[in-house]
Amino acid sequence: MSEGVPVVLGLGSNRGDCGAILRKAIADLSGFLGSLSVSSLYRTKPQDYLAQDDFLNMTCSGVFYGTPRELLASIQTIEVAYGRNRSAEISKGPRPLDIDILLFGDRVIRDSDLVVPHERMHLRQFALVPLLEIMPECADPVTGVPYRTICDELGDQGVLKAGNLNGN
Repeated sequence: MSEGVPVVLGLGSNRGDCGAILRKAIADLSGFLGSLSVSSLYRTKPQDYLAQDDFLNMTCSGVFYGTPRELLASIQTIEVAYGRNRSAEISKGPRPLDIDILLFGDRVIRDSDLVVPHERMHLRQFALVPLLEIMPECADPVTGVPYRTICDELGDQGVLKAGNLNGN
């Protein structure tokens, strides 16, 4: 068996029972991510496509035993199970579940369909705030700049703590 790689995923939902969807998605992820840690839930304003409901966002970190492509396939299978249909949805629009690979160890991947670290993470407090909750010392593997510094330099994007997966 290969050595496990620490990974960070960003999750979001703004269609359906978002809290229940995220709770179930984390249970699904725990089937192949070891040592799983999860952030609080955050209510966030939409970006890019504004004519939609607020999102519930969170991050999780864990250890993955496989390749970045295998992780991508696994999370896309979970998204589809919750009704995600990329070919029929509005880009950056409403979706029951979105799971992004934010970090895959310290790997830098620049493929047409997979970019790690996530290509827009440095612009999104809805990814950085929950990431920093579970990994406060995390830094960008490309630049070495702490994500805390990057997050602090962004303007207020309407990211508000909304509880946790236990309903608190």
